[in-house]
Amino acid sequence: MSKNAKIAAGGVVAGLILLIWLPWWAVLLVILGVPAAAYLTLDPSQRRRLRRVSRKELGR
Repeated sequence: MSKNAKIAAGGVVAGLILLIWLPWWAVLLVILGVPAAAYLTLDPSQRRRLRRVSRKELGR
């Protein structure tokens, strides 16, 4: 199993555990809030690079 597959599987397991223990709105807040917080912690140059890579992949 590749590293990305392990990360994805861990995310699914964490999401299922959150759904069991927390109300749905709290799970949604975590699912949307964690990536947003991670994006906001990037430097402006890292954000530009991330946007550029994302656009290139969309153009495939």
